[in-house]
Amino acid sequence: MTRWQGHRLEAIMRGISRRGLLGAAAGTVAAGTAAATAVPGEARATTGDAGPSLSFDAGPPRLHDTMGDAGWARFLAGADPRWRRLPGTFYEGPFLGNGGLGAAVYRQATRRALLVELGDNRVRDHQEAGGPLFGGARLRVGHLALVTVGEVTAVDLRLSLWDAELSGTVTTTAGSVGLRCFVHATRDLLVVELRPDAGERSASWSFTPYPAESPRLAYQPRPDGLVDNPEPVAGFDASGGSCVQDLAAGGGHATVWRVTRTGAVSVLVASVAASHPDRTAYATAERTVRAAAGRTVGESAGEHRQWWHRFYPRSFVSVPDDRTQSFYWIQLYKMASATRADRPVVSTSAQWLQPTPWPGTGWNRTVPLSYWLIHASGHGELDSLTATLRRCRDALVADVPAAYRGDSAGIGRASQDDLRTAEVVVPGSVTGTPEVGNLTWALHTAWLAYRHGMADGVLREVLYPLLRKAIGFYLHFLTEGGDGRLHLPATYSPEYATTTDCNYDLALLTWGCRTLLDATDRLGVDDPLRPRWRDVLDRLVEPPQGADGLWIGATRRLTSSHPHYSHLLWFHPLHLLDPTDSTGRDLLQRSLNQWVGRAGARQGHTYTGAASMSALLGDGDRAFGYLGELFDRHLTPNTMYAESGPALETPLSGARSLHDMLLQSWGGVLRIFPAVPSGWADVTVHDLSAEGGFRVSAVRSAGRTRFVRIRSTAGEPCRVVPGLARPYRVQALAGGDPVGYRDLGGMLELDLPRGGDVLLTTAGVDPDLVIAPVAGNGTPGWGLPT
Repeated sequence: MTRWQGHRLEAIMRGISRRGLLGAAAGTVAAGTAAATAVPGEARATTGDAGPSLSFDAGPPRLHDTMGDAGWARFLAGADPRWRRLPGTFYEGPFLGNGGLGAAVYRQATRRALLVELGDNRVRDHQEAGGPLFGGARLRVGHLALVTVGEVTAVDLRLSLWDAELSGTVTTTAGSVGLRCFVHATRDLLVVELRPDAGERSASWSFTPYPAESPRLAYQPRPDGLVDNPEPVAGFDASGGSCVQDLAAGGGHATVWRVTRTGAVSVLVASVAASHPDRTAYATAERTVRAAAGRTVGESAGEHRQWWHRFYPRSFVSVPDDRTQSFYWIQLYKMASATRADRPVVSTSAQWLQPTPWPGTGWNRTVPLSYWLIHASGHGELDSLTATLRRCRDALVADVPAAYRGDSAGIGRASQDDLRTAEVVVPGSVTGTPEVGNLTWALHTAWLAYRHGMADGVLREVLYPLLRKAIGFYLHFLTEGGDGRLHLPATYSPEYATTTDCNYDLALLTWGCRTLLDATDRLGVDDPLRPRWRDVLDRLVEPPQGADGLWIGATRRLTSSHPHYSHLLWFHPLHLLDPTDSTGRDLLQRSLNQWVGRAGARQGHTYTGAASMSALLGDGDRAFGYLGELFDRHLTPNTMYAESGPALETPLSGARSLHDMLLQSWGGVLRIFPAVPSGWADVTVHDLSAEGGFRVSAVRSAGRTRFVRIRSTAGEPCRVVPGLARPYRVQALAGGDPVGYRDLGGMLELDLPRGGDVLLTTAGVDPDLVIAPVAGNGTPGWGLPT
């Protein structure tokens, strides 16, 4: 039996006549199901063991949702990571989170006991000494240890993605303990239920706090002025305990836990809270725990599951490689565990802080790579980046030198949730590192979120005013050379070198000026800087390059292995150079070969970037090969990733690479299945979001695209390369008027209004219009096998 038997997800779109024009109708599934569209006529349904489906009666369309939560649970069960061996480190074990509070489960090193390590995105120091990675660093909280009668010898654990819940059995030398564990989706609450057998009836809990000091102190000397924080104050009683950590700079954090027992069953509830400058953390955590004590585990779990069961069905992706399929859904789970729109911007470790020299948020890689997967998957509720940029705009002005704050903004390499960084070093400085482009890159990531939803309020209130200031900082330093071109003095290309006319910054400056012109056109703003932005676009120096492809900058070629694709932003993710024409394709191919071909410094994000760039070239086999390199060389059993410490952005960006293989929407064109590996004969995507506010569904079977469905939520111009065999057939859905179109030689230009819904097929071919998971290939999943 394949992983899909017995739990197909179907969307029926059958016409009155298989030879006639498809009639008009549509349906949209409520939360908790996969979406579907249909037309009046013959209905198809499956029931019982045949699996869930969506079907329609003849006559006026009426949606019958027979999928339900059970169907999604069975589908996502195929992606669940499992542990048949004891995870020995954070990088091997299960992890849980709600965007603030987090937990990780693995074995205690000094005793074969199981730890539940607690962390929180909001727990950090507030000193100024040494900047955001020392005085302002994220702080580790502590761990709960399951104190069993015997030593832990084995586990059988499963992380249910659908329920965001860990469950299974812990075996010891004295017996076994049934375990159920989750971090509540909307409350800062850890819940652990234990069901021990007779030999482990005395199992209990202990708590050990971590020192309230920056993890970076293990890597670099203590900066002047950094003050030791007080020792934590812990208290324990028969029903639980608390640990309060005051901070020298004011405020602090607290952990509170309680254990109740009913017969042999025990339930631990725990909470972590932080506050600054007041010291109210204990009161907050205690209130959360006290409120939880008034609810059963089932009641808390019901609230928790309701959030997650609404989360997953926003979109659907199914590919025939089981390992890739599982990886993708785990990344969505990970991102939803790591952040929410009302929580701090993603840091390198999120709430699973481990020993690391980077206990904060990095802006030259962490932020953009982390957020890309939320765009196509349609998860704007996770967009803490746009929310943070909106909230902290004054800090972005304060991050540049005082002389430029009237019209400029920027951000340095590392910050905390307040976005305060070391002062950005001006271009051309002989001291310090002039890393100038980070804010513009972050704004591009937020712009992608806007482009996938087309909410002009975000453009008006956040992106346009901040981008104007980010580009304004660059404008102070452009100079005209003897060639009549505008040049940049020396700036830093992340993870490599400082150079004049740095490609990292030239690309970001170009994108920023283009976007500002487009934004002012759209918003109807007569900005006095428009002539200046046009002049920059007209006269900015061409990207430095040679026979070996794009250089780092005018005075620095790529001469050694380089993990970052900072010099290649022209292609990915900015899409300023077009790989679909022969010149752009040749330049990208040469640049990619030169960059990836140098071994020694390649890291996981090297392979995700190379995968996305290969997808731009339409090379699905090469893109899939790079994802395989990421999986085999760099990811740990739980899909985490480490360089000097955790770096969440790298695996998260791997999900973006998969999106790029299945759907691209840059440059105002939708590209359906642009880089599917040759071995993937069957692929299904449903309700993926695309730039311009489009929702795209498509099915590939037996190596051919069978149909494409596009729904417009914003009424933007729609051009699509459908990946179908020609001639095309274009049919309106949702009771709309016929859709006008023009065939531009393989590209369709559709007259699709806001709310328009269209089906694209090959003329003369009448495919089964079914959205369903595809059969897997049995490749191993994630976790620790026997």
